Amino acid sequence: MKAAYIAIMAAAGIVMTGQAQADEALAKAKNCMTCHALNKKLVGPSYHDVAAKYKGDKGAVAMLAGKIKSGGKGTWGAIPMPPNKVTDEEATKLATWVLSTK
Repeated sequence: MKAAYIAIMAAAGIVMTGQAQADEALAKAKNCMTCHALNKKLVGPSYHDVAAKYKGDKGAVAMLAGKIKSGGKGTWGAIPMPPNKVTDEEATKLATWVLSTK
Protein backbone atom coordinates (compact mmCIF):
# COMPACT_ATOMS: atom_id res chain seq x y z
CA MET A 1 0.00 0.00 0.00
CA LYS A 2 2.76 2.41 0.99
CA ALA A 3 4.70 1.61 -2.20
CA ALA A 4 1.61 2.30 -4.32
CA TYR A 5 1.06 5.65 -2.59
CA ILE A 6 4.70 6.64 -3.18
CA ALA A 7 4.46 5.63 -6.83
CA ILE A 8 1.27 7.68 -7.32
CA MET A 9 2.80 10.73 -5.65
CA ALA A 10 5.97 10.42 -7.74
CA ALA A 11 3.92 10.18 -10.94
CA ALA A 12 1.91 13.26 -9.94
CA GLY A 13 5.14 15.16 -9.32
CA ILE A 14 6.48 14.23 -12.74
CA VAL A 15 3.25 15.32 -14.42
CA MET A 16 3.24 18.65 -12.54
CA THR A 17 6.91 19.29 -13.35
CA GLY A 18 6.28 18.50 -16.99
CA GLN A 19 3.31 20.88 -17.05
CA ALA A 20 5.32 23.70 -15.45
CA GLN A 21 8.12 23.21 -17.98
CA ALA A 22 5.61 23.14 -20.82
CA ASP A 23 4.13 26.45 -19.70
CA GLU A 24 7.57 27.99 -19.34
CA ALA A 25 8.29 26.74 -22.86
CA LEU A 26 5.10 28.48 -24.03
CA ALA A 27 6.26 31.71 -22.36
CA LYS A 28 9.56 31.42 -24.20
CA ALA A 29 7.85 30.59 -27.49
CA LYS A 30 5.58 33.62 -27.20
CA ASN A 31 8.56 35.88 -26.35
CA CYS A 32 7.28 36.67 -22.84
CA MET A 33 10.75 35.99 -21.45
CA THR A 34 12.14 38.90 -23.48
CA CYS A 35 10.64 41.32 -20.95
CA HIS A 36 9.96 39.07 -17.93
CA ALA A 37 12.04 36.65 -15.86
CA LEU A 38 11.08 34.29 -13.06
CA ASN A 39 12.83 36.06 -10.21
CA LYS A 40 14.10 39.45 -11.39
CA LYS A 41 12.66 42.55 -12.98
CA LEU A 42 13.62 43.10 -16.59
CA VAL A 43 11.46 45.46 -18.66
CA GLY A 44 8.42 44.16 -16.80
CA PRO A 45 7.99 42.64 -13.35
CA SER A 46 9.29 39.20 -12.43
CA TYR A 47 6.78 36.37 -12.50
CA HIS A 48 7.41 35.84 -8.78
CA ASP A 49 6.40 39.47 -8.10
CA VAL A 50 3.24 39.08 -10.18
CA ALA A 51 2.33 35.85 -8.36
CA ALA A 52 2.90 37.51 -4.98
CA LYS A 53 0.82 40.58 -5.89
CA TYR A 54 -2.20 38.54 -6.95
CA LYS A 55 -1.91 35.67 -4.43
CA GLY A 56 -5.40 34.71 -3.26
CA ASP A 57 -7.16 36.85 -5.89
CA LYS A 58 -9.80 34.58 -7.40
CA GLY A 59 -10.15 36.78 -10.51
CA ALA A 60 -6.42 37.00 -11.18
CA VAL A 61 -6.21 34.31 -13.88
CA ALA A 62 -8.90 35.94 -16.02
CA MET A 63 -7.54 39.44 -15.45
CA LEU A 64 -3.95 38.46 -16.30
CA ALA A 65 -5.05 36.41 -19.31
CA GLY A 66 -6.82 39.52 -20.59
CA LYS A 67 -3.70 41.63 -20.08
CA ILE A 68 -1.52 39.01 -21.76
CA LYS A 69 -3.80 39.03 -24.79
CA SER A 70 -4.73 42.72 -24.98
CA GLY A 71 -1.76 44.40 -23.29
CA GLY A 72 -1.77 46.69 -20.31
CA LYS A 73 -0.19 49.75 -18.76
CA GLY A 74 0.23 51.53 -15.47
CA THR A 75 0.08 48.60 -13.05
CA TRP A 76 3.85 48.05 -12.88
CA GLY A 77 5.16 51.42 -14.07
CA ALA A 78 5.23 53.64 -17.10
CA ILE A 79 6.29 51.06 -19.69
CA PRO A 80 3.22 49.44 -21.27
CA MET A 81 2.98 45.74 -22.09
CA PRO A 82 1.99 45.30 -25.73
CA PRO A 83 -0.74 42.88 -26.80
CA ASN A 84 0.46 39.35 -27.48
CA LYS A 85 -0.57 37.07 -30.32
CA VAL A 86 -1.98 34.25 -28.21
CA THR A 87 -5.22 32.34 -28.16
CA ASP A 88 -7.58 32.63 -25.20
CA GLU A 89 -6.44 29.15 -24.11
CA GLU A 90 -2.75 30.10 -24.32
CA ALA A 91 -3.36 33.34 -22.39
CA THR A 92 -5.15 31.41 -19.63
CA LYS A 93 -2.41 28.77 -19.55
CA LEU A 94 0.28 31.46 -19.28
CA ALA A 95 -1.60 33.38 -16.57
CA THR A 96 -2.13 30.20 -14.55
CA TRP A 97 1.54 29.35 -14.85
CA VAL A 98 2.71 32.85 -13.86
CA LEU A 99 0.49 32.75 -10.78
CA SER A 100 1.90 29.35 -9.82
CA THR A 101 5.51 30.56 -9.73
CA LYS A 102 7.12 31.05 -6.34
